[in-house]
Amino acid sequence: MALLTAMIKTLMAALLVLAALALPGQAASFSMKRGLNLDQWTTWPGEDKWGDPQAILPYPEWRKFLNDDDLKALKSAGFDFLRMPVDPSPFLSGATLALRGDLYASVLDSVRMINRAGLKVVVDMHLIPSGGSRKIGMGEVMDDPQTFEAYVEVVRKMARTLADEDPKKVAFEPMNEPVVDCDTDGTGLWPERQQRLFAAARSSATKLTLILTGACYSNAASLARIDPKAIPDDNIIWTFHSYDPFLLTHQGATWAGDFIPYVTGLPYPLSSVPRAQLDATLDTIRARIKAEAPWTRQSGLLAYLDEQVASMDTDERLRGMMDAPFLTVEAWAKANGIRPENITLGEFGMIRQEYGNAYVMPAEYRAAYVSDMIARAEAHGFAWSVWSYGGAFGIVDAFDGEKAEPDVMDVVRGLPATKP
Repeated sequence: MALLTAMIKTLMAALLVLAALALPGQAASFSMKRGLNLDQWTTWPGEDKWGDPQAILPYPEWRKFLNDDDLKALKSAGFDFLRMPVDPSPFLSGATLALRGDLYASVLDSVRMINRAGLKVVVDMHLIPSGGSRKIGMGEVMDDPQTFEAYVEVVRKMARTLADEDPKKVAFEPMNEPVVDCDTDGTGLWPERQQRLFAAARSSATKLTLILTGACYSNAASLARIDPKAIPDDNIIWTFHSYDPFLLTHQGATWAGDFIPYVTGLPYPLSSVPRAQLDATLDTIRARIKAEAPWTRQSGLLAYLDEQVASMDTDERLRGMMDAPFLTVEAWAKANGIRPENITLGEFGMIRQEYGNAYVMPAEYRAAYVSDMIARAEAHGFAWSVWSYGGAFGIVDAFDGEKAEPDVMDVVRGLPATKP
């Protein structure tokens, strides 16, 4: 029975792909250049509250805090599109059954609100890990076939919700940063799953540009393993993400593994301070690891710190590390006949402050990093969207109603105008 079910699903996916093949060929109907990722959640209500309209609506939650003038200010700053993360987990939760239609309708209202402000929008299906009161997240979708099937249906319904919007103003991203195929064997499971998601989205939204990606957190090397010819459509924009060097961009992030939480105070670039000052900061980090890390992990963490610092302790090495993802994607695109304007750097940025951590990254480091990444993307002809409006990486808002320093937004405002 399981084999028969699998065969039926494969056949259905194949038929949907054939349907997409029958569509008239076209270039991407959606174009974008400079963007910002909106917040996914601000108050992070637990799943036990998702059945309460006051807690879950409007959706996404940024609608509770931003108004038309806030969006128009982003347009005036120089952005032409927003990437709008939509957490799919409420659409998979039994807690929202009575509100499911309202959730889809609210996403559509949010899209139209952004368009009214003169901005284009990418609707980004943005799964995050489960945990706490959240029962379904990226792990469950990737590891449980039944949950993946339910997710495919959410993608189909979201695409149907957006299908009649102006394809020059709205695009759809079926999954953000798939956490799969991260082992050394490379691509395995993701291509077939992405084809399923593509087919579900395209069968419901025949005109919208779809944003597709590689496996393993949408890194450049994983995108380069994708065969774009397996997606029978040219109304596609391909995306990759880069936060390199992770050691500098995620300092203090408690959710980013067991090493980064011990690291704060490093400048960008490392050469921007005298060597004696850098060495003193590194000694402070080493002391923190020795005092706080599990004894069995200390030697490994200390060795990893030294290895990472050595990989970027000159400007030349740092440039090489930051250039690598762009060169990888550029080579893949040229090999597959993909134009630069059909590629976007969907996420990049530098942490401002981890929630609950007193350390705040100096604004000049963040501005310098974002400026350097923008310069790389635009030199390659790629669109870009910085992470994010508020929160730990916020460039407009910080936490608890505070505003972020203006330095990063000043970088965007100071960019030369783009050609229409």
